[in-house]
Amino acid sequence: MVTWADAVSAVQLLREGGCGGILPPARPIHHSAQLDRAAEQWAAGRSLTAATEQSGYEAESTSGLHISGPETSTVQTLRRSSCRTVTRQDLRDMGVYKRGLDTWIVLASPYAAPAVAQAPMLASRTLDLVNQVRARGTHCGERSFGPVPPVKLSQPLAEVAFGHASDMATHNYFEHEDLAGHSPADRVRAVGYREKLVGENIAYGPKSADEVVQGWLDSPGHCENIMDPRFAEMGIAYAPGRASKKGLYWVQLLAAPRA
Repeated sequence: MVTWADAVSAVQLLREGGCGGILPPARPIHHSAQLDRAAEQWAAGRSLTAATEQSGYEAESTSGLHISGPETSTVQTLRRSSCRTVTRQDLRDMGVYKRGLDTWIVLASPYAAPAVAQAPMLASRTLDLVNQVRARGTHCGERSFGPVPPVKLSQPLAEVAFGHASDMATHNYFEHEDLAGHSPADRVRAVGYREKLVGENIAYGPKSADEVVQGWLDSPGHCENIMDPRFAEMGIAYAPGRASKKGLYWVQLLAAPRA
């Protein structure tokens, strides 16, 4: 009987062999020092999510395993209790923390920001979601809004939105007013857009159009912007953060152009 002296090797063996041939083989997993720290924090009592975030690892998804027993039984223990987890195709990295006979294993898939090529698709999806709620009406907190006309995408507004999203991502801030003191209306006018009214929604963290729009609808002020019948055009953009903040910065501009 083959025994393996560490959890990393045990997981590699089970992934390579499809957990003894009962599941499809999975590609090798990478040992991550960040996830080692996450496993240690998890063992210390933090939630798995908080431990992973504190480690600095940007995770799309995580899974944690806590097993007990001698190292020589690791393969058998994981095969018996956790085959589907250790052979998940989406999990790419792992970390381990051991204390006595207890072992904590954190498996994760890294977060990947949507590619630039996906931007048109995300803009189209956001427009669909916004116009769906405008067509049916909704409640924004205690205010009730009936159906209002749809908005259409505006390339100039999208470019302004991207400029502000990128600036926030690059300089690690989250405000409607940029570092030069310009308001959303100032930025719109700077590209020659003639506006009667401008509204802006921003968000940090959502990973999809559905998530960001739902977040705005759940916030009365942002929701009221989306439902304002005076707005006729929209621009939407995102930019991935840098340094310690690697989530997405989103900017939605809504405007009523002058005739």
